[in-house]
Amino acid sequence: MTMNSPDTLGILFNQATSASQSAEESVATAELMREIGLKCISFNGIPRTINCLNAFKSGLPESVAAKLSKTPTRTPTVENINEIRERGRDLWDSIYRPFENKLYEKLADAHPDLPVHILNGNYGALLSDPAGRSTGANAGRVLTSIVAVACLRAQTGVGPQVTSHVFGLRKALEDGTWENDVEGEKGAKWLASDEGNTWILNSVDRIVESISQGGETNFAPGRTFKL
Repeated sequence: MTMNSPDTLGILFNQATSASQSAEESVATAELMREIGLKCISFNGIPRTINCLNAFKSGLPESVAAKLSKTPTRTPTVENINEIRERGRDLWDSIYRPFENKLYEKLADAHPDLPVHILNGNYGALLSDPAGRSTGANAGRVLTSIVAVACLRAQTGVGPQVTSHVFGLRKALEDGTWENDVEGEKGAKWLASDEGNTWILNSVDRIVESISQGGETNFAPGRTFKL
């Protein structure tokens, strides 16, 4: 998603599924990939997600694409707006504690609406999973941190943010917010360990190298200007 390489999503889906899987399992894989792609907006911006999700959907087998959810789950209403805000604050605090308030104030110093938008528009409405969802897919606390680390690692010039989200992944184990994740305790502990962190970062680097074919830049490759 960060590399803006829509064609490789189809390759990834094919690698993640097999002929032995049931139709329901293949649909679940596609739903999870779509959910992760949506969450990438917080780190990559909207255009890349539009490009990639459109291509991903059109490249799926019709038997899978036809069964994907068509029900939105993030529409804000009078009844759920406070819950969305609370979800965002809870996720923010979980990732950044004990510096959650200090970071909020630093962002507000740059622009008073910067932390307002980040907490409510991203951490609340997008990065946290909607409560009571019965359609689509949930990424969970651990995988959401992995999405953040992967997107940021695949960019350049955002080293402090990569570090913050690596620590944010580890804090999911410390505060117990991993407990509803599909990874289970053993998987979550490994992903949050030194070995797991190294595996995530090295895996992203290998994917970037493969897609960029060794290009010097990866977030916006291949563009030159003549004045």
